[in-house]
Amino acid sequence: MNWPIGYVVAVVLVAWCTFFAVVAPRRPRQLAMMSWWFGQVINEVPFLGILFLVASSALAAAEGDLDSPGGKITAGAAAVVIAGLVIAGWQGVRSDRVVGQALGKGLGDDWRDRVDVGLRRHRPWARILLIPFVRSRREVERINDISYGDAGRRNLLDVYRRRDAPQNAPVLVYFHGGGYTTGKKSREARPLLTRLASQGWICISANYRLRPQVTFPDHQIDAKKVIAWGREHGQEYGADPSRLFVAGSSAGANIAGLCALTPNDPMFQPGFEMVDTTVTGAILLYGYYGHYFGEEPDASPSDLQPQDYVHAEAPPIYIAHGTKDGWGTVEGARNFARRLRRAADNTVVYAELPGGQHSFDVFHSARFEAVVDGVEAFSAWVLATPQFAFTPGSAP
Repeated sequence: MNWPIGYVVAVVLVAWCTFFAVVAPRRPRQLAMMSWWFGQVINEVPFLGILFLVASSALAAAEGDLDSPGGKITAGAAAVVIAGLVIAGWQGVRSDRVVGQALGKGLGDDWRDRVDVGLRRHRPWARILLIPFVRSRREVERINDISYGDAGRRNLLDVYRRRDAPQNAPVLVYFHGGGYTTGKKSREARPLLTRLASQGWICISANYRLRPQVTFPDHQIDAKKVIAWGREHGQEYGADPSRLFVAGSSAGANIAGLCALTPNDPMFQPGFEMVDTTVTGAILLYGYYGHYFGEEPDASPSDLQPQDYVHAEAPPIYIAHGTKDGWGTVEGARNFARRLRRAADNTVVYAELPGGQHSFDVFHSARFEAVVDGVEAFSAWVLATPQFAFTPGSAP
């Protein structure tokens, strides 16, 4: 049987990535890692895989490769793979409805009536389909590598703002992921940072010290220093530091969650205990809510995760997590959201994204743009709700 080798290789390559995007096994750990490595991109931009297979099939047909039995079998396999990619794409599109339902449950069905700013009604399909990898915006400037501490490049932050330098802008402080061992401030969540900045926010994305050079609570101390920097220097960049949200991805979500739940805790503010680190709200994306670097559940002290600090005065928190996440499990996110809702008096929005994996915030995908819209709606609702008005110094 004659096989069109080039066509076969193209189909096998996309099929391999599609399996780890759609099936996305989460156990054992080796398969979970493979799901992330091979499925991440195609899961967020599956239409590129479809276009690639359609083009490969058209080329194979033009060259007569589909006339052979091997070519026909390969074309049939390509059709099956395209069906899998359609499923991945549909799950991303469905995220819009899921986020909307989460907002309704967390904020109330009338939440739109309480928001006093214009919100995007439709996802930016031109950007999603044509330039999903372009993460900058012409109207947004990034001011790079501002020092906030004495740990060199690990204590640098970037400021994103609109080029017309708006004043009295709300602030978002963002912490990257990487399991506390890797990562940098310019890698994840850029579509969120640039979107909010284009809408008049001041967004801060910061590095922090990593393992093995440091360990807990040093990452957390750095995060509090970033908040302190925002309070002290935010007005120089047009910010209103009294309206400050924290956000993070993966390990950064863990850090942001702890920041939200430990306002003014001297354990995390050595040498700057008098700085108010209360936040207005928190946005947690595919967070890891397990135990810190192999600590057992009965480890002492039990102060390594956000869920250990849940309390009634927690600020409003928005959580987005994928159902296929093999690094920070969806079960952990559900448990954290459940504990927050049980203990906290304030708002919890929990959006469980169908088919979502780790690192869904890197590209302008249908899934992440739905999450971004949810963040805009959540933060606008919080800022418009009088009970969440904050004056520095009011932390419990």
